[in-house]
Amino acid sequence: MPVGLLGDYLPAVLEAAASGRRLTGAELAGYGRSGEAAALAGVALRGLVDLFLSATWRLWRELPGDPSVAALRAAGLAVLRAADDAVAAAAGGFEQASLTVARREEAERREFFDDLLSGRGQVGDLIVRGDQLGLRLAGPHQVVVAGPVPADGTRYPAGLDVEAAVADAAAPAPSLAGTRGGQLVAIIGATAGDEADRAARALARLLARPQPGPAAVTGSPGPGMPARPLWRIVVGRSYPGPSGVVRSYEEAAAALEVAHRLSLPDTIARAADLLIYQVLLRDRTAITDLVRTVLRPLGGARGGAAPLLDTLSAYFGNGGVAAAAARDLHLSVRAVTYRLARVKDLTGRDPAVPADALTLQVAVIGARLLDWPGTALAG
Repeated sequence: MPVGLLGDYLPAVLEAAASGRRLTGAELAGYGRSGEAAALAGVALRGLVDLFLSATWRLWRELPGDPSVAALRAAGLAVLRAADDAVAAAAGGFEQASLTVARREEAERREFFDDLLSGRGQVGDLIVRGDQLGLRLAGPHQVVVAGPVPADGTRYPAGLDVEAAVADAAAPAPSLAGTRGGQLVAIIGATAGDEADRAARALARLLARPQPGPAAVTGSPGPGMPARPLWRIVVGRSYPGPSGVVRSYEEAAAALEVAHRLSLPDTIARAADLLIYQVLLRDRTAITDLVRTVLRPLGGARGGAAPLLDTLSAYFGNGGVAAAAARDLHLSVRAVTYRLARVKDLTGRDPAVPADALTLQVAVIGARLLDWPGTALAG
């Protein structure tokens, strides 16, 4: 141990033993600075404590003065009291410096996280900083994005739990997890090819656990509606380099928004499987015109367009089988067939006819993507 960390501890204790005084505030502040210096130098706290206590018992053997029992007792009390105060001050400084270092490292980690996902940083700098955090950014990576279903009031689990869950699931591949824009984001090295899928499943298990605090919304469906998850998780595709991380992140975040709009029943989705829906959104004018032309007449039905859209979604989602759609919607088969007949009457298109069914299905998907009828159509 570097003995310089003791500072003026030995002469101060000798003086305290001779006079019986307590260590001064200035002396204790000095030992606190010694503790900070030890933390910043990577010294273990137990080593710092051992340094001060070892110096104390060695000093005890060299104490001068009257050898009488009373004098010895007083000197011993003064030495031990000084040791207690000095060690407490040094340990306090050590802990404060350790906390400061931890906060600085966390700030640097979050700054790197934001710089990488925003694409702001220089490639060389990002690779160096990523290497310090265990990410080999020159290789391929995938990004997993998790977000709560809108308006469900779900709670985020503790950040350390997320970090540990992702790291354990992705191992031995490197990973880095954090929050951004109200979402959980995990960057995962893609070596074997299934690391991101494992991490997504681990996140799904973690996010399904009840969180501390007031009871969260359960996400139970309303009457006649299928159950839906409280969280949705999307796995982006694998790309190499820092720019590949940005691409995978943006792809996963966009796909997550699509999954929310479509009210997908599954907790986990892959961005590659949602590409067709993103293609539809790229020509927003055309999809808006299709929804307006095909589906707007449904607004004239009793109860509005929403129940008929839900019925069409369930019907197409079950391969055009009315009985299966009825089970998903918790309705009778008769109620489902009645709604399908109303769709035919209002739109002039029969869901049972393949050509009409294709038009209706694409229009229903477009309505989900545009949040219609909850949101007015543009134009």
